[in-house]
Amino acid sequence: MPRIRVLVVEDSQTVRRHLVEVLAADPELEVVGEAADGETAIALCRALRPDVITLDLVLPGVDGLTVTEQVMAHQPTPILVVSAADNRGEHFQTYAALAAGALEVLEKPTGTEPGHAWERRLIARTKLVSRIKVITHLRGRLAVRTPSTDAIRRQQAARSFAAVAIGTSTGGPGALVRLLGGLDAAFPVPILAVIHIGAPFGDGFARWLDQHTPLRVANAVDGEPLPSGGGRVIIAPPDRHLVLQGGCLRLIDDAPQHSCRPSVDVLFSSLAALGARAIGCLLTGMGRDGAQGLLAMRNAGATTIAQDEATSVVFGMPREACEIGAAGRVLPLGSIAAELTRLVQGAAPAIP
Repeated sequence: MPRIRVLVVEDSQTVRRHLVEVLAADPELEVVGEAADGETAIALCRALRPDVITLDLVLPGVDGLTVTEQVMAHQPTPILVVSAADNRGEHFQTYAALAAGALEVLEKPTGTEPGHAWERRLIARTKLVSRIKVITHLRGRLAVRTPSTDAIRRQQAARSFAAVAIGTSTGGPGALVRLLGGLDAAFPVPILAVIHIGAPFGDGFARWLDQHTPLRVANAVDGEPLPSGGGRVIIAPPDRHLVLQGGCLRLIDDAPQHSCRPSVDVLFSSLAALGARAIGCLLTGMGRDGAQGLLAMRNAGATTIAQDEATSVVFGMPREACEIGAAGRVLPLGSIAAELTRLVQGAAPAIP
């Protein structure tokens, strides 16, 4: 099997040497090039056509965000951002790079972890993102199953929506910016969201998203009531599950689901109690998190939407939802905001 060809982009010679040594030591990986600045990185990407790029964001001259934008526009290549977790200012650049098409983020080594834990994560993430192109180009069309008669009756009986729930993973920052950017600032229903971002980088994501959408975005606070009005997006904070219990938002420390905390499944399952007064949206992401929770929502009468394959960075989570009959609608990302607006402005949710 051909080795995975890696381009390493890092301005610090010490860090770059370490990255190259770790990656080159794995028999499945081959470092085909190194760059210490953004202009060289763009040129090498075009010349070498690597399978994956590890990318620092703080670079002399052309910065890492511009590199991401240029690569994704002219030579689309899986990008693993390797960023300083202790630099809060760099976090916003990380979110912007993820929204521009970078797939994953890994904190730079600190030298405080036991053994070779960071090195193992670097190798695993590099291999993971290198396979994403294969995952996103799935063949065949998935049928949308017909909901049960009971679910249809519950949907017909609904008069208003209490919450919209959104779950996403790989490709999620860009998907959320586009979806939420398509909603009016006065969107009348509160939105609860779970996105998988590594704990070192998750704290500031809500603040960054707040600057890129017309809605007010903040991390969930344990015990706060579910807002009765709209215009708000509430994000599950890092390493806590977000659930709706008794009309209040709760942050809990239950075990991870699908190796994820926060988990989309946990949020969606808790919103099934709202029945037809809830809408669930499962967007681009790797794995299966969210599919079973979306099915629980649909079986309870909720309106459920999955992002389609063509517009998903990774058609993993939405695919699983389609395969088990959890998705009442399968829509391109660019159509979901309009569909949500249509639903909440109607007297009752439409029947899938």
